[in-house]
Amino acid sequence: MASTGVNVLRWSALAGGLFYGFSHQRAITATQKAEHSKHEYEKKQKVIEQAKAEYAKLKNPAPASADNVVTDVNSPQFDLEKFLVKVAKENP
Repeated sequence: MASTGVNVLRWSALAGGLFYGFSHQRAITATQKAEHSKHEYEKKQKVIEQAKAEYAKLKNPAPASADNVVTDVNSPQFDLEKFLVKVAKENP
C-alpha cells in the first residue's frame, strides 16, 4: 500500500494540474477572443473606408479631362510634346 505522504503528493499534483489546465485554457480563450475582436474591428474599418471612398467618388467626380493639356499655341504653358501625345491618343 502507498503511504499517506505519497497519496497527498498524488492528489496535490492532480489539483495542481487541474489548476494549471484551467488557467492556461482561460489565457488561450482570452487571446482568441482578443484576436477575433481585432479582426472584426479591422473588417468594419475596411468597410467604412470603402464606403467613404464610394461617397467621395459620388460627390466629387473626377474631371473629364485629367491630362490638362494646354492647346493654345500662344500660351506660355503650352507644351508641344504633351499636345502631340494627346492628339495621338485621341486619333489612333
